[in-house]
Amino acid sequence: LTGEPSFDGLNVSGFESLTVSDKLSAELFRPTRARSRAASREYFLVEFHEDVPWEDRRALITESGLVVRDHADLVGNHMLVSGTLARVQTLAEWDEVAYIFPASGDRATGPPLIRCLGAAAPAGEVGQLTQRVGEGWDGAGLGATELTYTIQSNPDRIPPPYVETILQNARERNAQIIGLSGLITPSLDEMVHVAREMKRQGFEIPLLIGGATTSSKHTAVKISPEYDQTVVHVLDASRSVPVVENLLDADSKSAFDRENRATQDRDRANFADRQARNLMPYSDAMARRFATDWATVEIPTPEFLGLRTLDNFPLAELVPFIDWSPFFSTWELRGKFPAIFEDAVVGDEAKKLYDDARHLLDQIIANHWLTARGVYGFWPASSVGDDVLVFPPGPLVPRSPGLTEDKETRRQGEGESLATFPMLRQQWERQGQKDFRSLADYIAPADSGRQDYIGAFAVTTGFGCDELCAKFDKAHDDYQSIMAKALADRLAEAFAECLHQRVRTEWGYGRSEKLSTTDLIEEKYRGIRPAFGYPACPDHTLKRPLFDLLHAEQNTGIQLTESFAMWPAAAVSGLYFAHPQARYFAVDRITKDQVESYAARKGVSIAEVERWLAPYLGY
Repeated sequence: LTGEPSFDGLNVSGFESLTVSDKLSAELFRPTRARSRAASREYFLVEFHEDVPWEDRRALITESGLVVRDHADLVGNHMLVSGTLARVQTLAEWDEVAYIFPASGDRATGPPLIRCLGAAAPAGEVGQLTQRVGEGWDGAGLGATELTYTIQSNPDRIPPPYVETILQNARERNAQIIGLSGLITPSLDEMVHVAREMKRQGFEIPLLIGGATTSSKHTAVKISPEYDQTVVHVLDASRSVPVVENLLDADSKSAFDRENRATQDRDRANFADRQARNLMPYSDAMARRFATDWATVEIPTPEFLGLRTLDNFPLAELVPFIDWSPFFSTWELRGKFPAIFEDAVVGDEAKKLYDDARHLLDQIIANHWLTARGVYGFWPASSVGDDVLVFPPGPLVPRSPGLTEDKETRRQGEGESLATFPMLRQQWERQGQKDFRSLADYIAPADSGRQDYIGAFAVTTGFGCDELCAKFDKAHDDYQSIMAKALADRLAEAFAECLHQRVRTEWGYGRSEKLSTTDLIEEKYRGIRPAFGYPACPDHTLKRPLFDLLHAEQNTGIQLTESFAMWPAAAVSGLYFAHPQARYFAVDRITKDQVESYAARKGVSIAEVERWLAPYLGY
């Protein structure tokens, strides 16, 4: 969050980190494009690694034929120097130098060295955006270097009041753009509030929206109408670079804004059309639930009941389960692994990236840089309406005659239910649709007379990731830092896949499986493992009873934030269903009558349900 930084003070207060991606090397320079300026004397800001003594820094500058300005021993590891571009290029050969920034003008208080944008996470998540540094870098011969900065390093939330904290920082630092990033559904409400307040307070700068829980449609329908200025949804951080360039360039901004507004107009029109489509009343959807012949369907029995923990699970055993295709998507390389290597456009780069990833992965495994921990288990379960009830191990108690179908329908042994998971049901009537599914349909009803079971799990490969990334960041190796995070995420998903294979075996129905790695990735097996916050069960708050059931904090160290994000971020959790016809589906939009039922079953207010399920409301 900075606008016109002074070189005398280099206004970077408020930044947790200020780093440039990729280490500076000779290949970042393009002397042929800067030949006309090579002999002219200019100012440059040189950043050294922090362990380089000041006397060595001055000696390197002098040896390179550059001049240290008397007033320029600045913040941290920076020094302001003057000299020709040809001279300053020689600094790229020295290991002591981290980065070189161009400085315009003949004084340290000249035009801004860098342009920065505000990035903050509303109500619960860390905001991070990546932006190309400065204008005219190609002309200066410094190539496509990037600046990454994090405003708030706390993994839980920025201090309240959230909106005023963001906007006050933006005003104080003369922000040219505000960017909001959200991982969990409640962030969407905070983003709407930010946009509304920006309009009320007279802001005239663009607003960027991004993060896992956001979408271009939600931005167009809910956020953009609250703010008269440009509001842009950015699919991921890497795409913020061209967006920011367009917004900060006077020549391209108008055309970019017109195109963005036209796209959002279409999204709003499509949303209105979608809202007009038929949603079946909740009672009718329940009457047309997915049907099972519970008298004859096979219900396997797990080989154990209760919990098992997996501490320091061997990472090497997870490697065969890695789905590499999403890894390439992280780097904006689209294609399916391993066919992507044959792609005429991205094949060569994909292969280089894969080789680098495998090299780092080998190091992670050999040096135990990441730790895998997990917990999983099986319990007796039954369904009552759209609720799934989980019980402690014990024999099935026959249902009392005349007992109504509610939460008290069934007990296991002498214990009350351990957990209740209220589920949502599909209501959008699509052409040719025969049934309207809920995950509760995959568990035997309490009055069926059949003993059924459910599984649950939580796994992580994220312990050690923050420390590893900090090590790379300190060495100014952002490439390896990003790579480490991407690998931790892939390993977590691989852990979930590996454990699901074990679960199917221990549950009995998967013992005869003979599946290839491709078959596993394509989920060509019986059973599903839906996660809360995803389409079949979109309510993030149900992670709390899930974690209580698993004693996940104690058994794995995984924590839930106040907005139900998991930490470490490289973590996966969910339920196991063994029904032979279980499949993934999307609940999609729901009506007010289902929201009322869901709120009553959860024991919370309707407003609370609407807050967490805002993107799914059909009214």
